[in-house]
Amino acid sequence: MTSAQGGFRGWFAVRKGVWSRLRFTSLRLRLVVVFGLVALTAAVSASGIAYWLNREAVLTRTQDAVLRDFQQEMQNRAGVLPERPTQFELQRTADQMANGSQRFSVLLVAENPDGRTVSGSSGGLSGFTLKDVPESLRETVNEEQEVNSTNKYAYHLYWQRVVEDDIPYLVAGTKVIGGGPTGYMLKSLEPEAKDLNSLAWSLGIATGLALIGSALLAQAAATTVLKPVHRLGVAARRLGEGRLDTRLRVSGTDELADLSRTFNNAAEALEKRVADMAARDDSSRRFVADMSHELRTPLTAITAVTEVLEEELEAETGSMDPMIEPAVRLVVSETRRLNSLVENLMEVTRFDAGTARLVLDDVDVADQITACIDARAWLDAVDLDAERGIHARLDPRRLDVILANLIGNALKHGGSPVRVSVRESAAEDGRGAAVVIAVRDHGPGIPEDVLPHVFDRFYKASASRPRSEGSGLGLSIALENAHIHGGEITAANSPEGGAVFTLRLPQDASSLTREDEENKGADEKGEA
Repeated sequence: MTSAQGGFRGWFAVRKGVWSRLRFTSLRLRLVVVFGLVALTAAVSASGIAYWLNREAVLTRTQDAVLRDFQQEMQNRAGVLPERPTQFELQRTADQMANGSQRFSVLLVAENPDGRTVSGSSGGLSGFTLKDVPESLRETVNEEQEVNSTNKYAYHLYWQRVVEDDIPYLVAGTKVIGGGPTGYMLKSLEPEAKDLNSLAWSLGIATGLALIGSALLAQAAATTVLKPVHRLGVAARRLGEGRLDTRLRVSGTDELADLSRTFNNAAEALEKRVADMAARDDSSRRFVADMSHELRTPLTAITAVTEVLEEELEAETGSMDPMIEPAVRLVVSETRRLNSLVENLMEVTRFDAGTARLVLDDVDVADQITACIDARAWLDAVDLDAERGIHARLDPRRLDVILANLIGNALKHGGSPVRVSVRESAAEDGRGAAVVIAVRDHGPGIPEDVLPHVFDRFYKASASRPRSEGSGLGLSIALENAHIHGGEITAANSPEGGAVFTLRLPQDASSLTREDEENKGADEKGEA
């Protein structure tokens, strides 16, 4: 029972979602619906009023004609009967009255000379009888009213509409003034009802045609109105895709034309702003690249001098003056830091300029990590959990840069032991097989407000230590190297304590390289 209810709720939710999309996302549908509702309301109102007016006119005209004829027959024929007529006289008079132009049934009721109540019906014994006359109408007809200045007669003509077997009838009755029979009349209104039904069908068909016409009109209006809106939407998407030269053709002086002009002005201003920003960005990149390049020449000389000074510091001859030894050590340290910063800046400029390229090779991931750790003398501080035989086609140099930054960052800020684990990930979500490398430390972890910024350039978690050994570019460069492989790096805090950096790289980055080359070729062909 529970699963059935859940299935019904799911089906209802899907249906509700589809209906909400149809209802709220399609302007064309809403426009057609509004037009249809307005046309339907107008058509139904007009048809209802027309039907009501025609119904009253038809029934009133027929009713007045029948009642007038019946009243004249009562005066001309029933009025000449004796006060106490016989049944034969009543029957003959009823037949004569029924043969008039209106063809209604007549029933005459009176007392015969013997004082008994007798009646005569135009339809014979099986025709019109007192049972067909509503009791309320009989009581009203036989009720004697006071004669005064405003009421000259004691009896009047009364009528009522009744329905028998889905057929409407008009029933009327009156009494002869001055004594005589009481007369009742029964007239079928079936012909008038059929005429009114035909009128109703005609009005219904007209309403349906009006609804269809309004839908077609709404469709035409929607096409006319929404075509510029559709063009505007297409232009906005093209603009969002970076095609800043997109413009709309403006025609007319209406609101949509003003909207198109506004869009063109906004696109032109955006294109100019982006061009200015791109020019400034290119200028900044060139400045950084030129500055880094120019710094390399003096840095090469300074590095050579600092190496000589460092050898003097490490020598056991004691030739270095103890007073200047701290300054020399500071120069050596800062020179190394400056050299690393220049190299990082040049690497960043290559990423920004899009000139960084992969040099792929088949590598054993475990061997590559071991070589990275061994080259930096981190063997005692790093635990490696990686099986040999996990191969990937990657750029060994860039993988070394990524690992050096992640492990070095963990040792510097998290503390040893640092654990590096490697596993293979099967293909999923349209992505191919990948190698997943996790670097975990046992430090205090990364503050929550710092996590979103750990890969930002020049970002340092502690503002009170702006002059740390790092430049704030290491993790950013590691992320860029992961991206150029088609991979990703994520940072998080482990539930067991410490920070965890997870590197995911495709096992074969050559497919990405081929795709980039194909896209570049397509772009060049499009430009040509």
